[in-house]
Amino acid sequence: MHMTGSREIRADRETVWAALLSAEVLKASVPGCKELEGDAEEGFQASVTQKVGPVKATFKGTVTISDMQHLESLHLAGEGKGGAAGFAKGGADVTLEPTEDGTRLSYEVEAKVGGKLAQLGSRVIDGFAKKMADQFFERFQEAIEGPADPEEAEAAEGTGGKKGWFKRLVKGEAGA
Repeated sequence: MHMTGSREIRADRETVWAALLSAEVLKASVPGCKELEGDAEEGFQASVTQKVGPVKATFKGTVTISDMQHLESLHLAGEGKGGAAGFAKGGADVTLEPTEDGTRLSYEVEAKVGGKLAQLGSRVIDGFAKKMADQFFERFQEAIEGPADPEEAEAAEGTGGKKGWFKRLVKGEAGA
């Protein structure tokens, strides 16, 4: 399965780059992620629970970051085993380009599954993989800039929500 896409993020490249290397941001961005520990240098250990069609499984695995070109591009790779459900592995080549309003994050994703998951058929798997990638990058963008809907942003602020928390954290450190 192969897919490409891009997102316009209202933040400078330095902020987006730092978010890509942050365990907290990655954990908040991966749908179903229960645990994510480690760092960009050594890699991350992850636990993710997902339901694909009739198959629900908890995948334990690793996420590594390689081919880093500071502020420009990197490769994210993940691999997880879900017991009897099978395995999932994939990678994403991510590039960052400055734009007038922030940063364009472009990605090219490749994913493979095996075991019971592979028996579900390519239509189910491809649809699920597209949904996961869309959710990941949407959550990633929200962690940096907050929700697009102003009412949602206000509600998140009023309840101690974490939308846009990473950008506020980075800007707070820069001002300190």
